Amino acid sequence: MTIHIFNPEHDIALAANLSNFTAPHAGRQLRSDLGFLPALWAKEDDAVLVDDQERAEQSYKRLTQSLKRHLGDDFRAKGVRFVGLKQVGSLENVTRIDPWGWNVAQKAQLKRSGVVDNILPQDDRLEEIRQLSHRRTSAQVLPQLMMEGTIGQSFECFTEIEIEALLGRYDRLVLKAPWSSSGRGLRFVTRDSFTPQVKGWLRHLLEAQGSVMAEPFYDKERDFGVEFWATETGEIRYEGLSLFHTSNGAYTGNLLATERLKREILSRYISTELLDNINEIIKTELTPILKGKYTGPFGVDMMIVKGEKFMLHPCVEINLRRTMGHVALALSPHDDDVVRVMRIAYSEGRYKMNIERVK
Repeated sequence: MTIHIFNPEHDIALAANLSNFTAPHAGRQLRSDLGFLPALWAKEDDAVLVDDQERAEQSYKRLTQSLKRHLGDDFRAKGVRFVGLKQVGSLENVTRIDPWGWNVAQKAQLKRSGVVDNILPQDDRLEEIRQLSHRRTSAQVLPQLMMEGTIGQSFECFTEIEIEALLGRYDRLVLKAPWSSSGRGLRFVTRDSFTPQVKGWLRHLLEAQGSVMAEPFYDKERDFGVEFWATETGEIRYEGLSLFHTSNGAYTGNLLATERLKREILSRYISTELLDNINEIIKTELTPILKGKYTGPFGVDMMIVKGEKFMLHPCVEINLRRTMGHVALALSPHDDDVVRVMRIAYSEGRYKMNIERVK
């Protein structure tokens, strides 16, 4: 049996790197309200760790009814168990723990709840995952993906002087914290807007995380992602495309559609042959980097950049964890005529997942 966990505060926990970590309120509420989500990809008779079992069962029932209406036979609800922290340590026949992402805080919480060491990752493995989750990994892979039709640069900087030098080369920069969650830890700066306030933020970040990633600003047409799976043998498997929506950098929803239809949408901007070539190089480049250090789902965020012609930025970010794109893939319809949107909405003081028709 596998115990599944939705811990969306994972990226912030990586930055803190503390066993006794308390997530911001929004992260705790997202985990509490949507803790049932792993039931969508869990296997029959697996367990899902949640804050409130009764509420999780009700939310899962509401969502499954909606999914059946929208997806028909493409969706089948599974018999999973919802369990709380007080129960998780006493469950029998547990062979695996599958969180959204592994970090020291998640391991510490499970240990305090009585989960045995032999199904938890070793501390050195957690540190390897943390280092690989640093944004420098995507910066190291990016040059290998450059070819005709692509664009993208990324620099790891350790001083304020390096940022000032880059501002002499580029009109506008995006500064990114090495570890941060969607929409957080970003600053858009120009020579004129590199103010004492921004410099204070930068100095604090350099002290806390050791460096900052700096990238030229690109005029984005649309975001998308490519989802992969790193196997225990070291093979990297392509899972599918993720066409998602953001608002102020924060995730808001995913398109539920066939792979063929998603490829057709992207082909309006770039060659699908280019995309396929990039995906093969990503698998080749990441295989030796991840082998023996990380297994499980991960995603590579990309974007279409405006210009005289559209260009592909092939590696904006590598998310070494499960993503909402993987959730969407678990719900993908098989019929090209069935197109829906999976949204995360905040209303009436709670986060909810809704399935909607495309307007």
